[in-house]
Amino acid sequence: MEDEVFEQIMYVINQLILWIAAGAMVFGGVVPYIPQYRDIRRTQNAEGFSTYVCMVLLVANILRILFRFGRYFETPLLWQSIIMIATMLIMLNLCTNVRVAAELNTKRRSFTDSKEEEIKVAKKVFLDFEWSHFWWWSRFVDYLLCVLCFTLLAAYVTYLLLESSLYVETLGFMAVFTEAMLGTPQLYCNYQNKSTEGMSIKMVLMWTSGDTFKTGYFLLTQAPVQFWTCGLLQVGVDVAILFQVYYYSRYPQKPVSHTVSLNTSAKAL
Repeated sequence: MEDEVFEQIMYVINQLILWIAAGAMVFGGVVPYIPQYRDIRRTQNAEGFSTYVCMVLLVANILRILFRFGRYFETPLLWQSIIMIATMLIMLNLCTNVRVAAELNTKRRSFTDSKEEEIKVAKKVFLDFEWSHFWWWSRFVDYLLCVLCFTLLAAYVTYLLLESSLYVETLGFMAVFTEAMLGTPQLYCNYQNKSTEGMSIKMVLMWTSGDTFKTGYFLLTQAPVQFWTCGLLQVGVDVAILFQVYYYSRYPQKPVSHTVSLNTSAKAL
């Protein structure tokens, strides 16, 4: 009797741990972006955050969802992808609004004698198909259109090649490898600016802890090998960004109080 009670207690505890781990996997990925979102909204300055981070995560999670049609993986990972896509779209919307407002204010300062209605900012539109404007559009709807086009194209190709195990495995690798490269746009942005000012250090610390937990989760749940190998790579990139925080704070390359030009921001990935 005591053994049965003990087994039931252990079963409940085990299930509770699994639920907590699953919840952490679903919502833990978006937590690092909360302080970054609040910082951008408070300062009305998005130059320290690379919107290419959003692009990387959107591509990675769309591919991961498509990968599930060819090879099953844990349902919490599916929900994590859906929630992450929604979060990145919210971040893009904020960054676009802040950047366009900053460009307009710059124009106003340059033409102080002009009437307000005469001050216009040249719009960059997705349908112009200008490579120099890629992922640097003036309207949030253009980002939505780009994401929709990519999703439809990737879904169509997946539908045609779903029976090919080589394609399915390659799709899974591309999904997690793209996510593993998540930090590289921010890494390059910091390198271009020679500073980590404007980037939320809390976000990067949460990246590192979250990616470490995620990699361990992949190993424990015996997820496909692509997941945990790229998870290790992702942790390595996070550590490199933390090293930048240490290096640029100890050996500043420019004054602490500075304004990053719009041109530099446009070139930063």
